[in-house]
Amino acid sequence: MNIVIIDYGAGNTKSVQFACNRLGYDPILTNSSELIKAADKVIFPGVGHASNAMKMLQESGLDVLIPTLKQPVLGICLGMQLLCNATEEGATKGLGVFDVQVIRFSDKVKVPQMGWNTISNLKTNLFMGLKNNAYMYLVHSYYAELCDNTIAQTNYGVTYSSALKKNNFYGVQFHPEKSSLEGEDVLRNFLNL
Repeated sequence: MNIVIIDYGAGNTKSVQFACNRLGYDPILTNSSELIKAADKVIFPGVGHASNAMKMLQESGLDVLIPTLKQPVLGICLGMQLLCNATEEGATKGLGVFDVQVIRFSDKVKVPQMGWNTISNLKTNLFMGLKNNAYMYLVHSYYAELCDNTIAQTNYGVTYSSALKKNNFYGVQFHPEKSSLEGEDVLRNFLNL
């Protein structure tokens, strides 16, 4: 299977690559439009500030390419948020795949949310074999609101979308590559779609 991890300068690509290696896969790290289009599965990670990440996507033309992809695509953390309509972080316009806004946690909770939290109301085979309220590792200050695309949710002062799906696009707010065996199950399920 031909797996590509999009390497645009704002992702924790190595930890995602190592997680795929542990599952027996050897993904390619690239920002080549041709290699991305030719892949069987595409993983779109992201760490850092949304506006900087979006600038890097625009500089390489990936902001135009990514929403047109037809194979299964998995956005992770900031990657998921960038697939949404817009984020309050840096007042950044997103790629518009998921019809939802990304907003900042209120000051009533410690920001960023950092550590383990549960995901519930699990839908689709992305979560096949996982129990409701499985623990996943999260690090984020902004969240996608609940919407028609929500396939898992988490509570942290507010209930929000910890996973989204629309057509061939999936997004997870948590880091499957850092979420122990349950996270590996999510990654394996995605690669087996």
